[in-house]
Amino acid sequence: MSSSIMLLAVFFVFAFVAPRAIDAADLAMRVDAGSAGRRIPSTLFGVFFEEINHAGGGGLWAELVSNRGFESGGQNTPSNLAPWYAIGDDSQVWLESERSSCFERNPVALRMEVLREVEGGVGIANPGFWGMDIRAGNTYKVSLWIRSLDKVNLSIAFTSRDGTTTLAQSDLILDASEAEEWSKHEMVLEAFDTDHYARLALTSMHKRVLWLDQVSAMPEETYKGHGFRKELALMLEDLKPGFVRFPGGCYVEGGSLRNAWRWRDTVGPWEERPGHFGDKWNYWSDDGLGFFELLQLSEDLETLPVWVFNNGISHSDEVLPELLDPFIQDILDGIEFARGPMTSKWGRVREAMGHPEPFPLFYMAIGNEDCERQYYHANYLKFYYAIKEAYPDINLISNCDGTLKPLGHPADLFDFHIYTSANTLFSMVHKFNHVSRDGPKVFVSEYAVVKSDAGQGSFLAALAEAAFLIGIELNSDIVEMASYAPLFVNTNNRRWNPDAIVFDSWQQYGTPSYWMQHFFKMSNGAKLLPFAVESLNTSAVPVVLSAVRIEDGTSLVLKAVNYGQFPVEIRVSLEGVLSNEIDIFASTITVLSSESLMDENSFQNPHKVVPITSLFLSAATDMELSLPPYSIVALGLPLLSSSRADI
Repeated sequence: MSSSIMLLAVFFVFAFVAPRAIDAADLAMRVDAGSAGRRIPSTLFGVFFEEINHAGGGGLWAELVSNRGFESGGQNTPSNLAPWYAIGDDSQVWLESERSSCFERNPVALRMEVLREVEGGVGIANPGFWGMDIRAGNTYKVSLWIRSLDKVNLSIAFTSRDGTTTLAQSDLILDASEAEEWSKHEMVLEAFDTDHYARLALTSMHKRVLWLDQVSAMPEETYKGHGFRKELALMLEDLKPGFVRFPGGCYVEGGSLRNAWRWRDTVGPWEERPGHFGDKWNYWSDDGLGFFELLQLSEDLETLPVWVFNNGISHSDEVLPELLDPFIQDILDGIEFARGPMTSKWGRVREAMGHPEPFPLFYMAIGNEDCERQYYHANYLKFYYAIKEAYPDINLISNCDGTLKPLGHPADLFDFHIYTSANTLFSMVHKFNHVSRDGPKVFVSEYAVVKSDAGQGSFLAALAEAAFLIGIELNSDIVEMASYAPLFVNTNNRRWNPDAIVFDSWQQYGTPSYWMQHFFKMSNGAKLLPFAVESLNTSAVPVVLSAVRIEDGTSLVLKAVNYGQFPVEIRVSLEGVLSNEIDIFASTITVLSSESLMDENSFQNPHKVVPITSLFLSAATDMELSLPPYSIVALGLPLLSSSRADI
């Protein structure tokens, strides 16, 4: 598509609300539907996962037990066991952390001494992440490590929050000879009752001392069997993302380097992962959702991983460039883990975890939002050249913004982050029109409307974001990737606001910003069609438009955002196809709108602001398209086989 046509398409952005309602057609849109078009990158619209708001632990990762290894209180014992708590009073049971585990990297274990024999037993309970979702008929795999100098008779049960109702239960019985050394035990519990805020209770009625460690409970049914909470993962799958960027964000940097995310501490058996305190978002992570699992998530979603790694810089300290070599080697080892052969050191570790084939790691970001830090440029170059020498096919992403001036260093892509008001984001539809096409590609890796315009996820935010994404789509010759941020929030730990997907222990919903992204899921790999727009009246019309042919060539999609308070009528002409080549009875119109710009979804009303799709029986090569006030609209026009262009 020529740049002149594209610029015409966004001309109307510069004026906002029309001063009066308009009865006749406001715009004429002429689409060259027979054109070969320009291919949109298959990576254009993706998702960004950061461990923030308990997005992973207590969210996407289906582990029900919080602080499974008793390590979150630190290595000095006795330590805080939270959120574990006693069942029984201090005259009945003694609970204490000790450095007595069989795991060298996780030395802390729990010593539980039953002091008195009490009917029903005493012990310890874990509420999970603000409650465990236990449902009748579902099965849950519980595993734990245990040691004792005596016989073991331990009740393992899911109970109601107050302990009055048992939902599922099993007994672990061992002879003294079986219990004298640390051993792992697994059992499957089938729930016969439901409680969305349940707990796991480990109790005994017999006076003796037990040591417990690495207690886990997972639903047996997870997304593709890989440990992801099914409902949340399906919401990602529905977006058909072109990539998954992970694991941060500021989470990658850490408030200090000692608390930064380190990939090698998150791979291998879960029991041997030390976990770490994510000091930027102020909570402990057992790192069950680690580097391997995030690569697996990308594969399960049939998309590409984008690994953001720490470049020796945190929010409070930086590694001198001359001391960076061990950090560089660490990242090279991480690449070997992801895509090295099974004969390599780290490839063997990946194989042992159940994935002999390499992962397709072709995108990596050198740091996050670090461009202005003292040593970023020097550190960046050392990483860049070391990685390119070993893996020339990996696309490396700079943290520096190259939209206004050249980066001054080599890069395949550069990050662009924008958190702003609705009006400002809408006005940025043209942001990438004049970015040099000779330099690296743009990665809009974090965008969102925030603060008063956003609430906790408003329709107004989604409206402006949709217009911004159409601008990205029109400029997809230079913008290669884009992702909303943040992706997830557990309502019990809202560290950032707003977010795309909201959940608690058992329910979830998408904000309008989540549903807005559905309008773009067919754009990845599609062909952007040339089109021209003409104003048919003297009033400025705040509308942004695009036209694409989806990747398999079977349909056309016209998208529009009306950012104004009045309806807009568009006279659409499709050139290069005949009316009888459009499947009228399968044509649809999808509209996202709401009574108030500040409307939000909620657990009580999760579908208050969602797209509504209906048949569009007026589909033709010449037709009228009506845009309601403040709306996002997509017109889907399936093509009969005779008119499908080769792509």
